[in-house]
Amino acid sequence: MLERNIFAGFGGQGVLLMGQLLAYAAMIEDKQVTWLPSYGPEIRGGTANCSVTISDQPIASPIVDYPNSIVVMNRPSLDKFEPKLIKGGKLFINSSIVDRKAQRDDIEVYYVPCNELAMELGDARVANIIMLGAYLSATHCVDKESLIEALAHKLGERKAHLIPVNRQAFEKGAAIVNQGK
Repeated sequence: MLERNIFAGFGGQGVLLMGQLLAYAAMIEDKQVTWLPSYGPEIRGGTANCSVTISDQPIASPIVDYPNSIVVMNRPSLDKFEPKLIKGGKLFINSSIVDRKAQRDDIEVYYVPCNELAMELGDARVANIIMLGAYLSATHCVDKESLIEALAHKLGERKAHLIPVNRQAFEKGAAIVNQGK
């Protein structure tokens, strides 16, 4: 198994956190993993992305030139990364913000209205977890419970009260992908 991923969006959308959670979940499952962040100096509002590679074998390089899956949370990320996705790869688009459809017909595309679904839950901050639920439901690269465990570790005891809404967000994202099956 070799899963090469790119998560991309604006700073503040939680794209680096999505990658971290996926990487932590893979480590929980004793898989080989790399996480390589890339972001501008702006922190919030600038562009941010990260590459996550998960494998059963040692990983030679953290650089992902041609990913199996790409998650885009904004239009500039779609424009930049869609051409790099391998044929037959999976593209996840935050349809709440991205104002165009995928241009390729040789890939699987999932349109996830992350922001609207987050507002239904009453917390705009969980849009990234909704997308992560959709991603994991389509790729199955780690177990859902490993991801929730990674989230609990990342939040710590002080923010443990946020786990239920994040679990609900994860389930909402997974439901979007499962409806299409």
